[in-house]
Amino acid sequence: MLNNPRTLNGWALFDWANSAFALVITTAIFPPYFEEMVDAEFRVLGLDFTNSSWFAYLITFSYLVIALLSPLLSGIADVGGRRKWFLQGFTTMGGLGCISLFFFHGMGTMWLGSLGFVVGLIGFAGGLVFYNSFLPVIATEDRYDRLSARGFAMGYIGSVLLLLLNLAMVQAPSWFGLPEEGTLRIRLAFLTVGVWWLVFAYISLSRLPDDVRTKGTSLADMAAGGWRELRGVWTQMIDYPQAKRFLIAFFCYSAGVQTVIFLASIFAKKELGFETAELIVVVLILQIVAIAGAYLAAKLSEWRGNKFALYFELIVWTSICLLAYFVSGKTQFYFIAGAVGLVMGGVQSLSRSTYAKVIPQSESEEAARTDTTSWFSFYDVLEKVAIVLGTFIFGFLDALTGSMRLSILILSVFFLLGMAFLSRLRVTQVD
Repeated sequence: MLNNPRTLNGWALFDWANSAFALVITTAIFPPYFEEMVDAEFRVLGLDFTNSSWFAYLITFSYLVIALLSPLLSGIADVGGRRKWFLQGFTTMGGLGCISLFFFHGMGTMWLGSLGFVVGLIGFAGGLVFYNSFLPVIATEDRYDRLSARGFAMGYIGSVLLLLLNLAMVQAPSWFGLPEEGTLRIRLAFLTVGVWWLVFAYISLSRLPDDVRTKGTSLADMAAGGWRELRGVWTQMIDYPQAKRFLIAFFCYSAGVQTVIFLASIFAKKELGFETAELIVVVLILQIVAIAGAYLAAKLSEWRGNKFALYFELIVWTSICLLAYFVSGKTQFYFIAGAVGLVMGGVQSLSRSTYAKVIPQSESEEAARTDTTSWFSFYDVLEKVAIVLGTFIFGFLDALTGSMRLSILILSVFFLLGMAFLSRLRVTQVD
């Protein structure tokens, strides 16, 4: 039944469950812990790595797998009738991967830590495809925006609450009967994220509608459907030059944006000596500033249009990379983190709204819904490939030069390229 309050609240609860992984594991605590536990330099299969380049490659590999799976997953979500089954599978995989990080405590268990992080990241990103696809199944179109906002809000609140608990465990372990020395209090943070994710996700899943299987549809058919969607958008691109220009620009600057977000914490730990507790505070500040940043981006767009607002955001991102190369103290990094928060949410929300204005607009409501889904599936895959490119280049330069500073400086090139391609963009609905 559409718009059932219990179902809608259950759907939003899933954001509460999985957002903790995005904040605690990919951003706040695990990256600097990984840098501390793994040797600064080591060899694998005759190749030299730094701990930060290896971490970047883990992200590269994870998102390469996700990008390759995306057409199959989209096809399953659209026509396979197996949303709940796959959402539960990816969630279980991700939660168990996260829990396994509890047993990662040094170089001797590096492979376990690496595998747990990759499995968790694939489970997190893979599940999102099915989570998002539930929206038209449980709600009428007039509820989409409000329900999406509720999910985002619950995800933000839940992840911050858990991060505050983790901060208390790290800063005051005696409150929890934990030893002051050693890594137990930090490893317990990984355990809490995995348990939090699984418990609340399974409550959410219990409130979502059961699958209605589509008979006679094989995985090969569903994968082919997903690839047909992407090929259809690719062939249409020649008729929509503004969409093509925007996507090229988006690909370039997304490689920079996502790489900075993923690797900022490990940069602060390795280059500036930040402790875990200090990094948690940085991430909390960044989250709060991001709310104001999203409103600022919206106001700039209303005042001067999407193109101007995106230029402003990318100029700030370029400045962040340049300043990070020269940063020498923790106070300076706090200001850089504030700048990241200011443009982190803004550039993502502006990108999505700008893209919606340059893709083809169908006359009928049903056709518009179908076409928009295909174009945004293409957009989603492109963003994942951009993450693969950005993190790979970052890791390669880090391993080659041993300097994260040079790697982050090179990321500014992605933002400059993005601005160059944006210069030819016309957003006629705004400009």
